[in-house]
Amino acid sequence: MTNTWWELQILCEPDLEDSIFWRLENFGCRGTAREKKGKNFLVKSYLPQFQAELPDLTALSLLLRQDALSMGLSVPVVQWEVIDEQDWASSWKQHWEPQEIGDRLLINPAWLPVPENSDRLILRLDPGVAFGTGAHATTQLCLESLERHLSQVYKSSIEKDKESQDVVIADIGCGSGILSIGSLLLGAKKAYAVDVDPLAVKSTAENLALNGISSERLVVAEGSLDVLTRLLEQPVDGIVCNILADVIINLIPDLSAIAPGKPASGRVAHEGTNLSPITKHSTWAIFSGILVDQSKAVTDTLEKYGWIVATVLHRQEWCCINVRRSC
Repeated sequence: MTNTWWELQILCEPDLEDSIFWRLENFGCRGTAREKKGKNFLVKSYLPQFQAELPDLTALSLLLRQDALSMGLSVPVVQWEVIDEQDWASSWKQHWEPQEIGDRLLINPAWLPVPENSDRLILRLDPGVAFGTGAHATTQLCLESLERHLSQVYKSSIEKDKESQDVVIADIGCGSGILSIGSLLLGAKKAYAVDVDPLAVKSTAENLALNGISSERLVVAEGSLDVLTRLLEQPVDGIVCNILADVIINLIPDLSAIAPGKPASGRVAHEGTNLSPITKHSTWAIFSGILVDQSKAVTDTLEKYGWIVATVLHRQEWCCINVRRSC
């Protein structure tokens, strides 16, 4: 862990916020937050000093300028300075407030008291150095989609006069664990969470303890699909994957292998993989971290490998793709 960090401060118009969050995530920043400054937003983000030099920061500033001009917005004001570990750990948290998402969830920073009179499900969160606070549009879209899926499962069980289905979720690229934990609070029985970043795995483990969730209900490990397949006892009911479009496209073939059973009509088999099937014929999935202009490439790949696109939800320049198996 580094002892010094770059603190980036970006003053921007609200419509540029999501684009800035995306650029910062790709750049490797951690602990991104924002506060309102009059009609504008001040976005603060943090990056270990050894990961970037001044020319890198200058290049990032130019990209943010180009993004603003292409959208017809004012050029953001970008500043940076070096701060120490202790300042980083507390600075960005000062401006992160509780946030309602969907109809049922409330994301509550771990260092703030839990609201006493809220009728919402409280998800306590300290993202640490992992990405995922609930402030980004893609995280919000994923949580709202999870709420709809799990509500439909519960409603279907009631209508059929049977016990609620035990839903098992896979969270690929779990970050802070916000989606895994959210799914459990919303009624899933169990979640498996993987991330290639060991700091994200640590953050997810800490947050599940923070929410009083046992390690039997949320299994978290460092890695990707190969690790996930070794953890699973059987294919999952739902998948949530909030990363980046290019990464999602590369994962889709291995995600699409179906466990033995009734064949899926129109499915293109994926050959050459040694991975055990993660999905079954009833599996649904939520993909986000996708810019609107990248959505066609993602949906085309999903359809090629036997998924049906149910909805594509938009929030500003981001989208969230909900799919199910074609069977």
